[in-house]
Amino acid sequence: MQLEEARYSYRNSQQISSQTGLIGYLRADMGTNGNEFWSTWNDYRKDLKTDDFKSEFDDVINSFREKGQFLSDRQTLSRFCDDSQNALEFGERYGAGRDYGVRVNTQDYAYLMRLNPHKGEYNLYCYCYRKDWLDHHLERARRGIRFINPHYKELFRIPDGDHIRITYPDGSHKDRTCRYIDDSHVEVDNNLYHICEFAEIMESNGNTVVPLRASLPDQCYTFVEGLNMIAIINKGELGYTDAKSANGRPIENRAMVDKLNAQLGVTKAQYAAMKQGSRFGFDKPDADPKSYDENGQAIKPKQKDRER
Repeated sequence: MQLEEARYSYRNSQQISSQTGLIGYLRADMGTNGNEFWSTWNDYRKDLKTDDFKSEFDDVINSFREKGQFLSDRQTLSRFCDDSQNALEFGERYGAGRDYGVRVNTQDYAYLMRLNPHKGEYNLYCYCYRKDWLDHHLERARRGIRFINPHYKELFRIPDGDHIRITYPDGSHKDRTCRYIDDSHVEVDNNLYHICEFAEIMESNGNTVVPLRASLPDQCYTFVEGLNMIAIINKGELGYTDAKSANGRPIENRAMVDKLNAQLGVTKAQYAAMKQGSRFGFDKPDADPKSYDENGQAIKPKQKDRER
């Protein structure tokens, strides 16, 4: 399973489930002793649940329940999930950070299996899709979600599943999850909008919108040279706050910033994007790590060949 597919091993909105050809899903646990298989099936599209699908689905599940296969018992499932070459670990990006995923393809169907090898929890969720429908949606979703102004000028794009921050006239804000529907529609916390409709609502209410890219850290440290200050930058916020950690000469404080960011796992590209976002706004292209190389240097846009 790829990370972009992991969110389709959870329940999605009716709109997304219909577009991706979700047939239904199986939920199962392996009982108290870990050697059982108690399961329930939940329909979504009965019109897609053909006899051929039902026969194939039984074969797929039963084949992985055979002795030595990853659904044979909880102990075997745990060993399977521990091997990073077998399953994708979702981490904390989806769910509670205890889930793993595999995708099983047949000629016509895709089975997205969310695995959890822990006792007392459901050990399997298997979401069943028409493969061609799911893959078509995934391909289009890679274009990203466009955010525009009411005049159709593109402001920024975010990947499917990323977040935005809406700041209201009183200064308060809320963070919202966004899902790709098509090039002209977006779900914002399960509410469906045309992208122009959303832009008009934001403008009429006096709200501002910035992306909270998952490719950026929540925080990083920076060195403010003129003040010889170590400061904290928060994703989505202009400016910085004093970290009250500076205790030496500028060269020592710069080194401390590098050390602190390294401890946080912040790359040089992320650091460069966070600095630009804090100065000029996180809706600007320079606030995207993709705009920088591994050394934090800005990547120059490729020049188009001139017509002769």
